[in-house]
Amino acid sequence: MRDFSSYDLIIDARSPREYEEDHIPGAINMPVVNDEEHAAVGTLHRTDKMGAYRIGAVFALKNIARHLDQDMPRYDRKSRMLVYCFRGGKRSRLWMTMLENVGYRVEKLEGGWKAYRRWVNEQLASVPAQYHYNILSGPTGCGKTRLLYALQKAGAQVLDLEDLATHRGSVLGEVSGQKQPSQKYFDSLLLQKLSAFDPKKTIWLEAESKKIGNIQLPDALLETMRNHQTSRTILIETEMAQRVQLLREDYRHFEEDPAAMLKRLTFLKPLVGNKEFAAWEALAEQKAIPTLLEQLMRNHYDPTYRRSILRNYPNIDTSPTIKLSDLSPTGLLRVAQNMCVELN
Repeated sequence: MRDFSSYDLIIDARSPREYEEDHIPGAINMPVVNDEEHAAVGTLHRTDKMGAYRIGAVFALKNIARHLDQDMPRYDRKSRMLVYCFRGGKRSRLWMTMLENVGYRVEKLEGGWKAYRRWVNEQLASVPAQYHYNILSGPTGCGKTRLLYALQKAGAQVLDLEDLATHRGSVLGEVSGQKQPSQKYFDSLLLQKLSAFDPKKTIWLEAESKKIGNIQLPDALLETMRNHQTSRTILIETEMAQRVQLLREDYRHFEEDPAAMLKRLTFLKPLVGNKEFAAWEALAEQKAIPTLLEQLMRNHYDPTYRRSILRNYPNIDTSPTIKLSDLSPTGLLRVAQNMCVELN
């Protein structure tokens, strides 16, 4: 498979629905047929193949002409281009013919998106083992994600899986106003990120469970993260008062709408029991959010995290420990810079 970063333009010729499910990161959707047209061609194809091809050609010429007029003038003849569709068939060939006739340098991805998808799966089964990892471990609200940002600013190689998954990894972790990517597109983003790293340098990331929201992490990545020969765990400790403040900042929308927060927490009721959940309900009704957050961490998140981390990283208690006393960007940057020197 190619180095996709070497192209000035990658055209995804599939329908917008296909593109949204997954595409080569950086590819631009210039569909030969849109979703409605794609459906119309498919419906007609069942009873009139020639009629379907004819109407499909009409749609294709119209759409490609619009893209040629509106989008292509920004690219000169030296631009290197790649085009692909589902299997590298008709839609790719149409685009390729038009671009070559204009005078552009264009290549077709053999096998199309299907071949690309197989390649992504193959790579994710092997690429994670090429690296060594520093795994930040610590309970909810201890500042792991903010520390990752600081490490990145300090020059470390950082893999923020929760950012790629658009989810903070807990029942409250849905990012307000944003939906998670599809599993396939997450895989594409993850492989793109991993491929850009230097195998000679350590990758820093958080300890994660198998799932982040609806996204599943590749088995090969989890196995490498949990292998003490390829990974080192670092325990992060932060005082409860600071953890509560951090969650109040990160989940401000729930502080403004306690009912929405409680609705999410309903999923935990079978785990914590009626008495504990009733206490949460009372605190939410009183808008005593700091107390609710502390109780939520002490009585649910902390013991749950402890069980999970011991299962996946049984030697966690022998890990180097970093105590965070200042969660400001400046304070975390100082800690990150020291970590890069001492633990890289």
